[in-house]
Amino acid sequence: MVRTDRVLRSAFLALLERKQLDQITIRDICAEAGVHYATFFRHHPSKEALLDHVAADQIDRLVELTLPVQEAIDHQAGFLALCTYIEDHRPLWTTLLNGGAGQAMREELLRVSLAVASRRASQDSWLPVELATRCTVSVIVETISWWLNQPAGAFGIEQAAKMLDRLVAGSFLLSSPSDI
Repeated sequence: MVRTDRVLRSAFLALLERKQLDQITIRDICAEAGVHYATFFRHHPSKEALLDHVAADQIDRLVELTLPVQEAIDHQAGFLALCTYIEDHRPLWTTLLNGGAGQAMREELLRVSLAVASRRASQDSWLPVELATRCTVSVIVETISWWLNQPAGAFGIEQAAKMLDRLVAGSFLLSSPSDI
């Protein structure tokens, strides 16, 4: 059962590399995965539910990559890792952030980030943890969303990471108001 779910997710991701979400059918996913049509419904009630499961996995990964940025000495290296990951999964993240589920993705990413940040709260920040997390997530998501909407190659991974570093680390991650 776990293997079948993994195969369905992989097939879905492979199809997203080649097609827009609205052009992908459940039959396409089943054909790509090599599973029977009815098998799909044992795992997911719809294509959108499969997307939700993929999105939840991706949000966990994105949070894993973004929250340590707050603790890093070299923030740009953290943003470079984040942007590299997004670029490696560009069609998926374009669909997740700029497709029909964009607002839901933003809300879920914020919800997960707030939960993680509250457990890892730093008391030496000049901003309350909740506000710093909201601002950081918003800037990261909107910058990545904008970047994904640009023509391929218009802004490289390093440029996107540098923008994030200047926007986020240059403002929200300062350790005290005197750093301003």
